[in-house]
Amino acid sequence: MAAIVSVRDVRKVYESGFEALKGVSLEIERGEILALLGPNGAGKTTLISLVCGIARLGEGTITVGGHDIVTAYREARSMIGLVPQEVNVEPFETVWNTVTFTRGLFGQPRDDAHVERVLRDLSLWDKRDAATRELSGGMKRRVLIAKALAHAPQVLFLDEPTAGVDVELRKGMWQIVRQLRAAGTTIILTTHYIEEAEAIADRVAVINEGRIVLVEERDRLIRQMGRKELTIELKEPLPAVPDALASYGLELAEDGRSLRYAYDRAAERTGIVSLLRDLSDAGLTLRDLRTRESSLEDIFVDLVRKPA
Repeated sequence: MAAIVSVRDVRKVYESGFEALKGVSLEIERGEILALLGPNGAGKTTLISLVCGIARLGEGTITVGGHDIVTAYREARSMIGLVPQEVNVEPFETVWNTVTFTRGLFGQPRDDAHVERVLRDLSLWDKRDAATRELSGGMKRRVLIAKALAHAPQVLFLDEPTAGVDVELRKGMWQIVRQLRAAGTTIILTTHYIEEAEAIADRVAVINEGRIVLVEERDRLIRQMGRKELTIELKEPLPAVPDALASYGLELAEDGRSLRYAYDRAAERTGIVSLLRDLSDAGLTLRDLRTRESSLEDIFVDLVRKPA
């Protein structure tokens, strides 16, 4: 797929001297959902602010749909919708007026049919005449998305769209995101909920200390970096791992009643068969075996622990 957003060698230094971005390069493909993950202060919001024209670009170039965000700001910005993390809507205005007014801010002519489609897609049509102050938190977030879609952008940034939302509403929001992608919208999602990236992202980008440390397809990332862990519960506790088993890199639980063995699930030989044989030869009696597969959260934590 062709890149619709191109970020090349971008650096951002604030007046305080803090370097928020340190030569970030990122290509976002047309029609994908990209999850941008990183700890607080990693540079996620700064990067989004630069692409959306909210912050001033220091060094490097950013294009959206081939339009440079500095020299062709209006053309680039017209292609972008932004849903901020903060729920900030005019409390005394109706849902309909809130969305149509936002469309006008982008210089778009009135299009009631488009606004109706957006509201219906977001299950807001029945609330079109309600003042936003009357809506639940989940509905207000839908209004934010409707505002961002009012001018029919090709690229949609969602900055922590489900922060503070309960699990049921979060899953409903995921469905909305999938529908938007199916309609051709490119979506960039920042989130602290790792399961959100696992559930809906096509690719994952990890940013840490102002640098992109990884960009990979979600499934391939889990396959390549994910590991499985075998937990061996013992009938009798051990004071230490027997010397005969030292080559397996086993980790003994604090209570001595279980051993953990990590292995590459993609390897031709996991070593489990020989491990079980050597456990028996060492005179250990097993109570139970359990396996656990690495999640995207495990991989993320490992990545951000490494120096950027």
